[in-house]
Amino acid sequence: MPMGDDRISVSRSAHRQAASAVSESSPPLRLVEIGQHFKRPSEHPFTAEQRKDVTILFGGLTWKHEAFIQAVFQGAGYKCQRVPTPDIEAYRAGREYANQGQCNPAYFTLGSLIRHLRSLEAQGLSRRDIVDKYVFFTAGGCGPCRFGMYESEYRHALQSAGFDGFRILLFQQDHGINAATGEQGLKFNVDFGLGMLNAVHLGDVIYELGYRIRPFEVHAGETDRAIDEAVAILSRMLRQHPPFEIMDAAPRWTRDYLTGHDKLRRTLNTVGKIRKHLYGKEFLETLDAARERLNHVETDPLRVRPVVKITGEFWAQMTEGDGNFRMFEFLEREGAQVLVEPIATWVAYLLHQAGARAGLRRDVELHHARLRWWQWRSRLAQELALRKKTWLFSFGEGLWTYFYERAARRLGGLSHPLLSQPELARLAHPFFHRMARGGEGHLEVGKSIYYTRNRLCHMILALKPFGCMPSAQSDGVHAAVVSRYPDMIFLPVETSGEGEINAHSRVQMALGEAKGKAKAEFDAALETSGKRLQDIRAYVDRHPEMRRPFYRLPQQNGVAGRAAQFILHVSQRMDRGR
Repeated sequence: MPMGDDRISVSRSAHRQAASAVSESSPPLRLVEIGQHFKRPSEHPFTAEQRKDVTILFGGLTWKHEAFIQAVFQGAGYKCQRVPTPDIEAYRAGREYANQGQCNPAYFTLGSLIRHLRSLEAQGLSRRDIVDKYVFFTAGGCGPCRFGMYESEYRHALQSAGFDGFRILLFQQDHGINAATGEQGLKFNVDFGLGMLNAVHLGDVIYELGYRIRPFEVHAGETDRAIDEAVAILSRMLRQHPPFEIMDAAPRWTRDYLTGHDKLRRTLNTVGKIRKHLYGKEFLETLDAARERLNHVETDPLRVRPVVKITGEFWAQMTEGDGNFRMFEFLEREGAQVLVEPIATWVAYLLHQAGARAGLRRDVELHHARLRWWQWRSRLAQELALRKKTWLFSFGEGLWTYFYERAARRLGGLSHPLLSQPELARLAHPFFHRMARGGEGHLEVGKSIYYTRNRLCHMILALKPFGCMPSAQSDGVHAAVVSRYPDMIFLPVETSGEGEINAHSRVQMALGEAKGKAKAEFDAALETSGKRLQDIRAYVDRHPEMRRPFYRLPQQNGVAGRAAQFILHVSQRMDRGR
């Protein structure tokens, strides 16, 4: 038996023999120089000259949002199509071609895209034509979760499915409205940006109105018909909205002057576009027409409905298909009122977090500058330069909130206002650090506490993909939150392509407790009023305007259910009349 150096010599000899055998039977390896970075495979660009021939595909939101976004794309001169809402078959297709262990939003979205491309192929298009004439527009991201790898997963799966070279255009989640494509085919200008702002806000408001009105409709299906017509009215406006041009709107005697002053002309042109998109007569009149159509739905506000607040991962709480077990439809069939979350809350969160990070960097940079007290001029200049960033983010967040709530008021005022981001961060901070990244960050915890403390819902349902790391962190933190707030009914549900029956069963059990809370709240309101239910119904029948969905119902502190709020309001109105 070899010992010492002899053993080392034998080991090295065996290693050389094994390496020699591998080199003889295997193809030569391509060496990579130290410092050479991996680069994404290049794909042919989407250029401005291709706009008339290339169709932009997108999906992953509610059909209301997608209808408005499609109208904006078409109004800007792009060819655009919506990818169908993903179903179980799409999930299976995504699982077939993507790597294992991905979040189910990736499987559902990717599978739906692959099936759509195959349907185009079945219509007679070749795969080369599909690659050349279609692109997919989606959100990108980074951070401590698999969402940051979606782009590479899409490319890998599309290549495996036979669509090698299919183009993916990214809208970076962490960069706000900055395009990550670097190409000119998809151009972000003032008209397109403001159109998208209106599309997101209108989509959010219409999305929530459906779930606010439908549980109380007297005639089944009337709300859906009204929503369809309202979406058609608003989409037509977004698609046919003529762009503002200062040279067409300015008096003839000023055009020669504006032609010679390019900077002034461009400034006035931008201001005019902003005014027309946000305050134009056509825009506001269209909102009024959509509101009037929705206000014709007859409702019965005395129906007792437990309010279920939806939170969780962005995609799982937005999709209305098999991706979350069609949970919203199920909740309404079980007699609940669903309180959904708008995209606007997520955008406001991104703006607020960007401002908070800028504030933290300000403290660090001031510390490293080491300016003395007699250098107050330099210190003041640096302080103003650093604070300018936080002010800009705060200003942007304020404008975003204002325009969302203005759209909500114009469309009936029934939608829930956007929550204060500083308030959510303050409530969540004892349990979840506000600067912890991933998923919705502290939003899930903050919203759970906010809606529970202010008694704005009877139950909180957190929908999330299976194995989602940020959501798993939030669920762990919620154990401490629920112990602090024992009245909270909190149920996390992981969604996937399977497990629908089990998920619905769990929701039914929690919903039973929420129904009990809603019924007790209603009975307490009726007892407080001192009136009989039949007398209140008779009064409402004599005042039909109270059965319209946009009837102004004052918020009663500590009362979550619409029926209980309505009882207290009608009682006060009857007393004033007497």
